Amino acid sequence: MPRDQVEIGRSQMAQWMGKVGFELEPLAAYALTRIKQGQRVFADETTLPTLAPGSGKAKTAYLWTYLRDDRPFGGSGPPIVVYRFEDSRAGECVARHLDGYRGILQVDGYAAYNRLAKPDRANDAVTLAACWSHVRRKFYELHAAGSFTIASQTVAHMAPLWAVEEAVRGHDPAARVMARQEKSAAILVALFKLWEKELPKLSGKSKPAEAIRYALGRRAALERFLVDGRIELDSNAVERAIRPQTITRKNSLFVSANFPAPFAVECSDAQGVHQNRWTPCDGRR
Repeated sequence: MPRDQVEIGRSQMAQWMGKVGFELEPLAAYALTRIKQGQRVFADETTLPTLAPGSGKAKTAYLWTYLRDDRPFGGSGPPIVVYRFEDSRAGECVARHLDGYRGILQVDGYAAYNRLAKPDRANDAVTLAACWSHVRRKFYELHAAGSFTIASQTVAHMAPLWAVEEAVRGHDPAARVMARQEKSAAILVALFKLWEKELPKLSGKSKPAEAIRYALGRRAALERFLVDGRIELDSNAVERAIRPQTITRKNSLFVSANFPAPFAVECSDAQGVHQNRWTPCDGRR
């Protein structure tokens, strides 16, 4: 802690952080409760190498991430991020974390999230919204390689969608829907028409065909933002919330077997501070 001119050993601080994580768990649980009170929640997950007890080897665990941020559609509440540690990437994890949630769940194309939208579940009020950035990414990689005309056409068609979103960021849901219906709806009609026309011409195992099928298979969830102004065009917000943990993963070998859950709690609190642009030591004296 150089700014306070206090020298503390790394091992001592590591022990303290483990204890702090346990003590802060009620705060993280409360934050998740607040997230589930929102009208729209983002979710994503990333790998987290964790030392397996007694084996001396690292195993692949997962850090599930949940974000509530109402500001893009005119909400005044603060953004909230919570991470949850799990050994599994199964749909049971997200179903447990978001148990009782009623609202919009904006995610990538991972099938585990579909479990929350099944009508036989108690929380059948969950509505899935998909991410246009994930669709664009698949085509952009092909466009950058310069091999497929359909990929370049798709990327060019998509570009105006983000310009529309930038113009309506922070507006109320009704205004966002109005702008999208006026400007974005026709773009989507043209895109899906293009994909349906070109798909039969492509080899079924080709990369462009895979990208088109990915989009067509999620059409309803991708079009939902046109009629609901609370939905974003993409799930980039939660990907940005995950990025600090991916950097941590690159800079460390693994998370200790004794502290994976406290680690997730501490990440939640640290990212909450960052999201709200707080300076945690301002009031320490």
